[in-house]
Amino acid sequence: MNENLKQDKDSEISKTEDEESSMNTAELVVKCLENENVEYIFGIPGEENLALIKALTKSPIKFITTRHEQGAAFMADVYGRLTGRPGVCLSTLGPGATNLMTGVADANLDGAPLIAITGQVGTDRMHIESHQHLDLVAMFAPVTKWNKQIVRPDTAPEIVRKAFKTAVDEKPGACHIDLPQNIADMPVQGKPLRHTVTDKSFAAYSSIEKAAIAISRAKSPLILSGNGAIRSKASKAVLDMAERLNIPVANTFMGKGIIPFNHPLSLWSMGLAQKDYINRIFEKTDLVIAIGYDIVEYSPKKWNSKGEIRIIHIGEKKAEVNNSYLPEVEVIGDISDSIQEIIRRSDRIETPKQALKIKEDMHKNYEEYSDDQSFPMKPQKVLYDLRRVMGEDDIVISDVGAHKMWIARNYHCYKPNTCIISNGFASMGIAIPGALAAKLVNPDKKVVAVTGDGGFMMNSQELETALRIGTPFVTLIFNDSNYGLIKWKQEERYGESAYINFTNPDFKMYAESMGLKGYRITKAEELIPTLEEAFSQKVPSVIDCAVDYSENLKLSHKLEELK
Repeated sequence: MNENLKQDKDSEISKTEDEESSMNTAELVVKCLENENVEYIFGIPGEENLALIKALTKSPIKFITTRHEQGAAFMADVYGRLTGRPGVCLSTLGPGATNLMTGVADANLDGAPLIAITGQVGTDRMHIESHQHLDLVAMFAPVTKWNKQIVRPDTAPEIVRKAFKTAVDEKPGACHIDLPQNIADMPVQGKPLRHTVTDKSFAAYSSIEKAAIAISRAKSPLILSGNGAIRSKASKAVLDMAERLNIPVANTFMGKGIIPFNHPLSLWSMGLAQKDYINRIFEKTDLVIAIGYDIVEYSPKKWNSKGEIRIIHIGEKKAEVNNSYLPEVEVIGDISDSIQEIIRRSDRIETPKQALKIKEDMHKNYEEYSDDQSFPMKPQKVLYDLRRVMGEDDIVISDVGAHKMWIARNYHCYKPNTCIISNGFASMGIAIPGALAAKLVNPDKKVVAVTGDGGFMMNSQELETALRIGTPFVTLIFNDSNYGLIKWKQEERYGESAYINFTNPDFKMYAESMGLKGYRITKAEELIPTLEEAFSQKVPSVIDCAVDYSENLKLSHKLEELK
């Protein structure tokens, strides 16, 4: 070897060794996060994560300072759901960590990969009562798939790699890493661990054969598609099964867009507590083909209360045990491959006449309010007009409340992941931070956060975050000065409501005070042009729209009359 080249090589090795020996645990953790291709970390700096924050200043990872840790967790939650890669959120110890909990739990139940990192007191203070100290590993255990405290600096690469690997394994969810302050500052040598490649697993031919025989013999089968089919990118396969075997498709709230809503075999969403049109179809089916379905999305007791409907479960994970969900066949493996193998072995030509007749009734009900000009606006009309403005690839993030029920029922999708609904944990406050994350992931798409006035006030402070980092999405507020969903439930059960009223600020002025664009709808015909103008803005926009929620009970009474 040329002597000069040898000296240069030795110099590089020496430099690398010097860098490793001078590194602290926080810096090693950041290198591990870079190795996991982390783009963003959402969170708030604190005293006990000072070393981690310092290390991030030297990293290409973008740290997004939020206004509340709950908002940070929701951002990581929606980022994970849209990308399939873990979103990362960061807090300090104590109250910072407890503030993360709701968003972490939401991601875990909804199957969104997420990594929560918390600061912690030094290990020298954990054996005694200490300022802001909580046992965070114990606290996060019920709302994560896996969590661990780093107590030895040299274990950081293993812990980070395991957290990311576990978070994305089916069913995806949340993992938590706790980093004590003194451990973060300790010197360490090490490097990130390489990623291992896991091959797809495929279903046993015996289960595929059994499923194909059952489907071929069924008189009126029905596909029920959940979020697992979307996570597995099985939309095309589900559509192929529907078309080639002539089987209609219903989806859960979180399975919206699995096939285009305007497809003749699409039966739209199921999941209302009330008995809707689609429940009539479940009453007439003799076989449900559940694809990527998770019982947390919608309890099987709602559609199979007697446990008499035969079920085929197709997924990457075995079915949960439930009295109303006991599949006669479980086809476990890559969903798209399983479906294609079943199609090859199945023989069906019957037209689903009953289901298609009920679909006609559903479509008539959907169109009923298309020209309604009353004000305050009917929720059906608001969503009908929103659908007209949004493109096939644009994204709606739904908050939780009465409007969520209407979105699930009346906002229909062409493609997967274009309507994000929290339905496993169903947490209020997700829409605005979720929309910020959606706009970061999809800067060229229209993104709208649809929220009630109650949910809006829970995390509206993150609109300042959106303005600061340049993510111009639209927030559409269903304004009724009530916790509308609870009022709906109270009136259904007791005939009256209690403790659900509140007053609101002037939302238009509230938005403008932050440097946003604010709008107020005063008549129904204003909504579409206002939405179009809001989407053209370079800053986030807020639209205040008064809504007539007398439609809630009217819907309940109408559905009670369905036979």
